[in-house]
Amino acid sequence: MKRSDIRQFYMRHRVSIHDLLILIAAMFVVAYVAFEVDIFVTEGAVSAAEETIELDEALMLGGLLAVGMLVFAVRRYIDQKRETARRIVAERKARELAFQDPLTGLANRRQFDDALRVAASSPPAAGQQHGIFLLDLNGFKKINDSYGHGAGDEVLLIVAQRLLSAVRPGDLVARLGGDEFVILAPHLLGAEAATTLAMRIVQAFADPIATGPIVHQIGTGIGISLYPRDGEQPSELVRKADVALYRAKGEQRSAIRFFEEEMDLLLKERGRMEVALRKAMADGAIEPRFRPSFDLNTGEVTAFEAVPYWEMDETEVPVERFLAIAEETGMIHALFESVLKRACAGARNWPPETRLSIDIFPGQLRDANLGQTILSILKTCNFDPHRLEVEIAEATLVRDFETAKQALAPLRETGVTMTLDHFGTGYSNLYHIQEFKLDKVKIDRRFTENLNDDRSARMMRALAGLGHGLGLTVTADGIEGDASPLISSGIEHGQAVTALVTVDEAAMLFRKASV
Repeated sequence: MKRSDIRQFYMRHRVSIHDLLILIAAMFVVAYVAFEVDIFVTEGAVSAAEETIELDEALMLGGLLAVGMLVFAVRRYIDQKRETARRIVAERKARELAFQDPLTGLANRRQFDDALRVAASSPPAAGQQHGIFLLDLNGFKKINDSYGHGAGDEVLLIVAQRLLSAVRPGDLVARLGGDEFVILAPHLLGAEAATTLAMRIVQAFADPIATGPIVHQIGTGIGISLYPRDGEQPSELVRKADVALYRAKGEQRSAIRFFEEEMDLLLKERGRMEVALRKAMADGAIEPRFRPSFDLNTGEVTAFEAVPYWEMDETEVPVERFLAIAEETGMIHALFESVLKRACAGARNWPPETRLSIDIFPGQLRDANLGQTILSILKTCNFDPHRLEVEIAEATLVRDFETAKQALAPLRETGVTMTLDHFGTGYSNLYHIQEFKLDKVKIDRRFTENLNDDRSARMMRALAGLGHGLGLTVTADGIEGDASPLISSGIEHGQAVTALVTVDEAAMLFRKASV
């Protein structure tokens, strides 16, 4: 037997071994006393027959051994009982960890999957359906980012309690991870009952959630699938609830959506579009096209806005369609950098006073190094920063003001022009405009579409007056036909509604102007 095996044996049975050694030692002591009394103390006073241990002494030794073994057995029994109790507690704890979310105490994904399999194998009564409610919290990520994960955990605990108070007895509430929850509500009386339950859940988030002195407004999107209406396989039911949740999250507020086959088809089409977009980016198939801006007084081209352009199967893909996918998947960063590099390369051949403008999309603001990335591209392309205009939508600036300010701060210091796009639609205030240190505002197209309308004209003059009062250049989007109403409103520049042009077509505009 190896030394390690002996050591392991000793460690497992060390208490029993210690007790046995004590018992053996006690037996030796008693036997020694008996021999001493009968052999050494009485030596020469008794006969040889009497010099042996007498029966009563043998019985005493036997009795002592029996008592010792009884004590040993009782101790082993008590130890075994304690060990069994500890194992029962440990096994119960292991089962809880296996089927329970450690933070909220709700069921976890494993318990939900088991419960859903049981529900799917037990069809509801006639006229009833099992409901799967998939939930995602609105605004939770901002809490984690702004106040830390400790505050986020507090919010999740309160959310768990509110969900438990909103559902019926017997409904299972589970946390799948992060801020994603799921509810299994068996035996619902159709879609109406599912809607009622979903509305109770939404109402549970009507009151803000307080963590210390901070108050958070949390909403939720809910996607619902019903068994057996939407499917019979557990995995299919969860997938369809997720499809419905995807639609609900697009509302950007608390919303309830049931699974619809049309939405499933659109989502599958979106998946195919994502694959095609990745391939197009890898192949360099997305290129910049340019929309010109003019000086309204002279008619000269003053700038070109670079817009991503993609043709698939000889058909132009709407830019708003693939940009939304790029933002959701994180491809927007690589797409923006590619378009900016190619646009800078083409714009180097334009007259030095002609600017290049490009939009910043909301998803790009997640990159804290966005400003440095843009400057690095300009340096690599040998493009003067003073010729670049960066446009950020007013709604984006209002929603993520501090993030945008930090991400784009390096650009302002190097002379890049900062333009507020869609001016008049995002409810920005003077603080935003002044603090962001803008150079230009671009009035949204919807104000220029009805120039002959007196109310629209007054609005244009008001917006232009506000821009001029702040010392900013004012431009208007969507110039088409006669621009004299804009000139009379005090607007200097306008961006055309004309079709996008290539780099070569842009160069032709300069040649025509020079002729």
